[in-house]
Amino acid sequence: MKTKDNRPKYLNLLKIRLPITGIASINHRLSGLILFLAIPVSLYLFQLSLSSEAGFAEMLTCLSSSWIKLALVLLIWSFVHHLLAGFRFLLIDQNIGISLPIARKSAWFVVFAAVIITLIISGVWVL
Repeated sequence: MKTKDNRPKYLNLLKIRLPITGIASINHRLSGLILFLAIPVSLYLFQLSLSSEAGFAEMLTCLSSSWIKLALVLLIWSFVHHLLAGFRFLLIDQNIGISLPIARKSAWFVVFAAVIITLIISGVWVL
């Protein structure tokens, strides 16, 4: 006897709507990846700034580019989001805030707070 196969034949990943908890989780992983990939660039710029006065001036010139400022804003968001989501996951690991309504509220808080804090920091420092 053959049963009906209810699995989709074509899975459009752009039409899947994740819950906010899934978005916060994926953003946490993405921000961790961005922070990890920024380590070599940060170390190079740090080494360049410490090498000499000319190296420091070159580093400042490099950081004054508009594309680099945009990358710095992304890096600030990555740090803030990863920090806030990390605290959220630590609380969840301690069975605090694991009910669905509280988990959704904390995920919304992390997503919005990361954007707001990033805008505040980048408005004061980068722009």
